[in-house]
Amino acid sequence: MPSRSHRKPTGDTSGGLARPGVQTLVPVIRSAPTHLRYLSGYPPHLLQQVQQLIDEGKLADTLARRYPERHEVKSDAALYEYVMDLKARHMRNADQLSKVAYDNKLKVITHALGTHTAVSRVQGGKLKAKREIRVASLFREVAPEFLRMIVVHELAHLKEKAHDKAFYQLCTHMEPSYHQYEFDLRLYLVAQDLARLKPDAPSPSAPPAA
Repeated sequence: MPSRSHRKPTGDTSGGLARPGVQTLVPVIRSAPTHLRYLSGYPPHLLQQVQQLIDEGKLADTLARRYPERHEVKSDAALYEYVMDLKARHMRNADQLSKVAYDNKLKVITHALGTHTAVSRVQGGKLKAKREIRVASLFREVAPEFLRMIVVHELAHLKEKAHDKAFYQLCTHMEPSYHQYEFDLRLYLVAQDLARLKPDAPSPSAPPAA
């Protein structure tokens, strides 16, 4: 299991919620209310802040205002180009990728937001591992910051397999706001769940009308 330790909040309380450094990607399995399952393992005081935003009906609006844009990386080909560009800039010497794609079979609560795999194939009488990155199809329609965080996480696994200090140092090297984006993405998933459970609840998919 990955480390579940938490750093101190960054001090940014915009939208009424401090955002700490996060040490793991979804899922984290610890006790928490069902509707806050993506935030399991967080300290109670932070969950209380999130619950307050939910009770006041402000969570979705807060996220929509903070992340009003949606990325344009819709196809597998565009995702491959996007990933390879980040890799060329930050991890040129890491293992080569044979495939990058969206995957509609990935379930966010039971899998990570994306996966990295080494698929072994026989080539020329030798066993070679092909590296692949797959991103849950849900994330075709999210803020560009969230997609970048997911891709950075999976790219970091090309070099660091464990969720340890070296891994997260690499993540923040590629994206200094990595921890902030991951935490806010968890909030986005909570808001999406609430919107599905309560159809009249606001969704963070777009900023509210002025």
